Amino acid sequence: MTQANIARSQRGALTRDLPEHNLCKGDVAVVVEYLPGTSASGGEDGYALEVCNAVGETIAVIIVPVSAVKPLTGNEVLQVRPLSVTEQR
Repeated sequence: MTQANIARSQRGALTRDLPEHNLCKGDVAVVVEYLPGTSASGGEDGYALEVCNAVGETIAVIIVPVSAVKPLTGNEVLQVRPLSVTEQR
């Protein structure tokens, strides 16, 4: 089991594209819940994430492994993209 490193209600960035959800690496999401690993997840812990558009409307609530999201840092700048664009930036 891995250790959660993003607290509930904190923002993180995706570390990989999730085309099944129309999301790209670098998209920002809010941690809704930390989910301990199970045998179904191969033992990897996860997060339930809420993803919002630029005006704050929820566009997806997803469950991902902890390896699919990283904490934001002070030396990063947020950027917007059209929701229809899911190719790597």
